[in-house]
Amino acid sequence: MPHSFACLHYHLIFSTKHRLPQITPDFAGSLYEYMGGIVRAENGCLLTSGGMPDHVHLLVSLPVKPSVADCLRIIKANASKWVHETFPDKHAFAWQEGYGAFSVSLSNDGNVERYIARQEEHHRRMTFQEEFLEFLKRHRVPYDEKYIWD
Repeated sequence: MPHSFACLHYHLIFSTKHRLPQITPDFAGSLYEYMGGIVRAENGCLLTSGGMPDHVHLLVSLPVKPSVADCLRIIKANASKWVHETFPDKHAFAWQEGYGAFSVSLSNDGNVERYIARQEEHHRRMTFQEEFLEFLKRHRVPYDEKYIWD
C-alpha cells in the first residue's frame, strides 16, 4: 500500500500540580484556545475542551507523529509558559507531571464532547481523583495509586 492513513482521536486528561484550583474563569477560555493553537501547530485538531479549576479534558485528533507523549509534553510546557507570560500573577501555575490519554472511536466523539461539556455537573457528584481512577478502570489501564498523584 503506497500510503498510510490514520484517524486517531484521544481524550486527554491532566490536572494542575497537586490539583490546585488554578484554572480560574478569567482565563480558562483563553487557555483552552491557546492549547488548541498548540495542537494545530502539531498538525492536530482540538475538537473540544473543558474542565474544572483543577483539571482539563481535551478531545483531540492527532497525527501519528509526534507521539501522544510528545504532544502532551508540548501542550503542557507551552501552555504553562503562556500562562506565566500572559498572567504574571499566576506565577505558581503548573501542571501535574502525568496525564491520561484514552483512545476514542470517531463514532464516540459526540459522547465524549457531551461528557466534557458537562464537567461542572459531573463534578458535583465526583472528585477529579475519583473520575480519573474510573477512567483507568473503564479502559483497563493497570496502575498503582501511589504513582498517580503528585
